[in-house]
Amino acid sequence: MRVFRTTSRTRLSNVARRATALLCVWTLLAGAPAFGTNAEETRKAQRLSEEQRILHVLNRLGFGARPGDVERVRAMGIERYVEQQLHPEKIDDPVAEAKVKDLPALQLSTPELFAKYPQPGALLLRLERSGEVPPELVPVIEARRKAQAAMESAPAAEENAQAMTKPEGAEPETKARPRNAEARRALRDYLLKNGMRPPRQLTAELQASRILRAVYSERQLQEVLVDFWTNHFNVFAGKGADRWLLISYDRDTIRPHTFGKFYDLLKATAESPAMLFYLDNFQSVSPNANAGRAARRRNRGGGLFGVMMGRNQREDETPRPEQQQQRRRRGINENYARELMELHTLGVDGGYTQRDVQEVARCFTGWTIRAPRGYRRAALGEVDESAGQFYFNPRLHDDGEKTVLGHKIPAGGGVRDGLMVLEILARHPSTAKFIATKLARRFVSDDPSPALVSRAAAAFTKSGGDIRETLRALFTSPEFNSPEIYRAKIKTPFELAVSSIRALGGETNGGPGVHQWIARMGEPLYMYQAPTGYADAAVNWVNTGALLERLNFGLALASNRIPGTRVDLARFNGDTKVSGANLERVTDRFLGVLVRGDVSPKTRATLLKQLNEPLPAAPTTDEAVMPAADGMGGRRRGRRAQAVAADLSRVSNPELVKVVGLILGSPEFQRQ
Repeated sequence: MRVFRTTSRTRLSNVARRATALLCVWTLLAGAPAFGTNAEETRKAQRLSEEQRILHVLNRLGFGARPGDVERVRAMGIERYVEQQLHPEKIDDPVAEAKVKDLPALQLSTPELFAKYPQPGALLLRLERSGEVPPELVPVIEARRKAQAAMESAPAAEENAQAMTKPEGAEPETKARPRNAEARRALRDYLLKNGMRPPRQLTAELQASRILRAVYSERQLQEVLVDFWTNHFNVFAGKGADRWLLISYDRDTIRPHTFGKFYDLLKATAESPAMLFYLDNFQSVSPNANAGRAARRRNRGGGLFGVMMGRNQREDETPRPEQQQQRRRRGINENYARELMELHTLGVDGGYTQRDVQEVARCFTGWTIRAPRGYRRAALGEVDESAGQFYFNPRLHDDGEKTVLGHKIPAGGGVRDGLMVLEILARHPSTAKFIATKLARRFVSDDPSPALVSRAAAAFTKSGGDIRETLRALFTSPEFNSPEIYRAKIKTPFELAVSSIRALGGETNGGPGVHQWIARMGEPLYMYQAPTGYADAAVNWVNTGALLERLNFGLALASNRIPGTRVDLARFNGDTKVSGANLERVTDRFLGVLVRGDVSPKTRATLLKQLNEPLPAAPTTDEAVMPAADGMGGRRRGRRAQAVAADLSRVSNPELVKVVGLILGSPEFQRQ
């Protein structure tokens, strides 16, 4: 692990050794033998106690217990609680709903979002063209011109290299946004003054809504399923219009269909403008449609009238690069067809062929979006109430006969072609197995048994793809309630952050302060570029750098160093100062709060030993550079990072913070 660049090799190597030693305390997370192996084996040979079963259900069907939750579930009964969670529509949820009402973007339609969160580049262009640039934006216009001139003067090779590294559909940032901080502040102030907001706020509000609901909602299983389906049908917020379209995707596509028939969820995602844009299907056009359009264009543009209107292009006139690119894109696009079968339904081994991919792509030609980049038009002052909405364009559709997975789809079906494909895929045995496997992996085990998957798949098929019935089959299975499954999964960064706040009865605004920690631990919400979404299995989350960040997060939360998030440790400990005399007693108290005292003797002993030693000091220069996964299939530039956030000098009760932070980083809390 390359964590430190040295200016003082001896000092830094000592810090690194102590940080590594601290991580070794929690080797259970890395898959190494647990320090409580004998105790674990003894426990697994027995049945789960009632309290362990309650904790298990609260961790798997939700984001962990808050103070008082275990007692509440015990009073109502585990089975009744599970059944209640399977019917979220019957659960009142006033606190969570009140929290998200403070996020204005969530209340707006897509055309309203286009207008209220305009693209800065298009807005500045409109003001320039109209000669209405206010004085405060003159520096912004100048900064934009300089940035554009620098880009245009750059060598062509450099431009090509930059273009190759940007995801397809991403907006050209150099033209759209001024680079210097003063210009950005001026633009932000102008937007706010005129009743508008920066578009980057859209993703921040959507991320905040996910955090707030996960922390405060009584409909915990609903929120877990939103997380599950959002990853299953992943859409990347960094791709063009999807920044604006994801609000509706969460509100109108994913949330209403988490418990219903899988076909309805599949259809909703297929018709979602966010998905159509992300996987480029909104541009998928029958080649015959292109030929017809060209012919109609020639007929309309011919003769003297066409020359007068400038519609005829001279034979020696070379199309502009953007025109050539658009023409190359027109045609059948197979992206959605491939991911629909590989990731959304059948699975990679589901029995389809490349020919099936091509035929499915033909079926979905013409499934498109009205004014997909309506945020540009809105910024230019053009109002379109239907912008960003799904519609089927029969002129762009391949209306010939197709064959998908052996099923003949007759010619002339129009939009029905795509609907037939969805029906075929939703009822296919491979889909039942694939969805059952993923749900079993999320709720039961990283490596679910074939017998469990088979039973869940049977429930899926028998119920016509009913998600609720498939979940019920999992929750009532012997495997789900077995000791071997208890604390057998690693929490994702999102789950860890939310469960930590809940366990301490904390308060949060869900804002960038807490989301940045989730991102640092490796899971920035809506920012995974590949269509696979974030994975559930522990192997994707356990490495030395990630464990360091998890320890840092626990200490930052316990010391109230996360803006917008606060915990009150005094509610559990009063004003008692922690010292060597009462360290063991306070530790046991917080082990009771955070893991209900369910900790192996060896874990407890190792924890007490570590608490009697100082945390590794954080490097004071920028030698500590950690590569961090950016959640988008690559790596960010090196950034400053501490081995362990050990600066507790301004904390009133530093030893208490240390106790809580290290328990949050312990195997028992990190597992669910």
